Amino acid sequence: MQINIETIDKLAQLARLNFDDTQKKSIANDVQRMVHFVEKLNELDTSGIEPLLHMSKNINILRADEIQGSITVDEGLKNAPQADASFFKVPKVISK
Repeated sequence: MQINIETIDKLAQLARLNFDDTQKKSIANDVQRMVHFVEKLNELDTSGIEPLLHMSKNINILRADEIQGSITVDEGLKNAPQADASFFKVPKVISK
């Protein structure tokens, strides 16, 4: 497949992008290299090879849910620079 400036113009129009002529030439070159790479991959004989869906055969390896204790509000706030009852106080970041 040959990538030309018209193809890049069409892709740019679909993506709502604007490029100048030098950018179009550079993009056409890059896309052509990508297409060449994919065409090279298509030369490989993959008959008899199962598609790879996951990197390992293990499925949903998650730790078991275990109920554990948690810290109290006082313990959570004891190292806070500023606290108000049961909340952390932080500097205001949004002004009206």
